[in-house]
Amino acid sequence: MDNVYVLGGLRSYIGIKNSAYRHVPAEQLGAAVLRELAGKYPLHKADMIIGGNSVGCGGNITRLAALEAGLPSSIPSLTIDQQCASSLAAITTAAAMIESGLAGLVIAGGFESTSTQPLRMHHPNHPDFTKDSRPYTTARFIPGPQYEDIMLQGAERTICHHHVQKEELDSWTLISHQRALRAREDGVLKDVVCPVCGLDMDEGIRPRMSQKLIDRLPPVLKDGRYLNAANACSMNDGAAFILLCSGQYLKDHGLTPRCRLSGAFSTGADPLMSPVSAVASIQQLLERTHTSMDEIGCVECNEAFAVIDVLFQRAYPDKCSRYNMFGGALAYGHPYGASGAIIFLHLMKAMELTGSRKGICSVAAAGGIGTAVLLRSV
Repeated sequence: MDNVYVLGGLRSYIGIKNSAYRHVPAEQLGAAVLRELAGKYPLHKADMIIGGNSVGCGGNITRLAALEAGLPSSIPSLTIDQQCASSLAAITTAAAMIESGLAGLVIAGGFESTSTQPLRMHHPNHPDFTKDSRPYTTARFIPGPQYEDIMLQGAERTICHHHVQKEELDSWTLISHQRALRAREDGVLKDVVCPVCGLDMDEGIRPRMSQKLIDRLPPVLKDGRYLNAANACSMNDGAAFILLCSGQYLKDHGLTPRCRLSGAFSTGADPLMSPVSAVASIQQLLERTHTSMDEIGCVECNEAFAVIDVLFQRAYPDKCSRYNMFGGALAYGHPYGASGAIIFLHLMKAMELTGSRKGICSVAAAGGIGTAVLLRSV
């Protein structure tokens, strides 16, 4: 099998739902980043484009984004929906194609617009349809009743099950915004972020996030105690794409990679407590690749909820200074279908800045699925 190399990638700035990108459909946001990426890399030579998308219009929306971007119609496209892990699943699928020899150059990533996501409605033939049925936005992830706040319930349940304290959640919430603000001020992500559709900053970072503000926030669940608008991520719009290739493609075209993708693993976990799958996928990836956490220089987890940070800290207390070094989704936000590719880019940058040989990124997804990827420097 051939090795899988990362040539580079770009992400958009991340917008808050119904703000800067409120009139930009997902495919146009994805297309905008693809056009920017095409200005830096030979996208027209790609064998495949794989995009993650969770709440879009369906219909192989990645193909629509590629055509909107003006990429050759001869390049096929594939859309993956693994909810929060969609773009990381797109990247691992691209890696599998390259390893197997099915492709030499693949564009992979994801894009999301919560601002323009379609409203869903049960068909009258559906057993859940009633005369009082109303449009809904959240898909059913587990058998049983359908709840719009199923992910919030799962996070609250995880917090209670693992006896997580408010102080732990508050600490990581503050750290996320502080690190994101520092990364913005230092410009450490400038070569992997591109302004598109009129936005030139990540909207979710709050310079004035404080303990006093957190203490004033009410629970987001009627019967909840811990989850609030600070320790749970916001809903967002954004896009990110990575360019991956084989070792043979590198050699044939005289290119220099930024890193190598050397392992990936997805695991299932309790669907009622999906946040636990982030650490679970990291642990199983380390085991499958015969890697010790001592060898890992940097870690990125999609910070949908602060409880994910707490669980990581409990499992690997010595790694917290190299964990989400530029802040996480509590600060930036969580454009579902793009988030895996976003943290992939952040991990790549963190490894470069720290001189780390190995790094891991992980996403916990709705339904209790965790996906993790191992990167190596070159």
